[in-house]
Amino acid sequence: MSDEIRLGVFLGFGMITLVSGAVVALARTIIYSVFALLFTFFGVAGLYVLLHADFLAATQVMIYVGGILVLLLFGVMLTHKIATVQLRSASMQRGPAALICGGLLALLLYVIFKTPWPVKELGPATPTVQRIGRYLMTDYLLAFEVISVLLFAVLVGAALMARRETNR
Repeated sequence: MSDEIRLGVFLGFGMITLVSGAVVALARTIIYSVFALLFTFFGVAGLYVLLHADFLAATQVMIYVGGILVLLLFGVMLTHKIATVQLRSASMQRGPAALICGGLLALLLYVIFKTPWPVKELGPATPTVQRIGRYLMTDYLLAFEVISVLLFAVLVGAALMARRETNR
């Protein structure tokens, strides 16, 4: 793929992610925010594909789009009268917030333009799933197992708490 095409695809995914992220934050109705979040997640997955991070892209689509976003959609759709709720974001602190955001933007732009960014060729895309699996079963096996036991304990605790709530 030529550099011009790669840059165009990157800018396209970047714009999709930024614009839909802005819609998530600024939309007046919750349902518009949730649907804009769908495009944000797909834009981020597209950026992962451009970085040759195929595992992260697939994980982004399966977990965030397939799990979390569907859960949010069901929550919004099944809750009565929430799809038409108007969100009011009136705040008295807009001036200080704009000042802080402008300062952060100036700082970020300064860092972006003053930092030397060496460009490395990525080379051919190689699948990362096999390497991740090998690392999880060799070098990081202990950490992987500790996290799995911790997540299992959290799941059992959540089930016990939910059971106590229903018995009251």
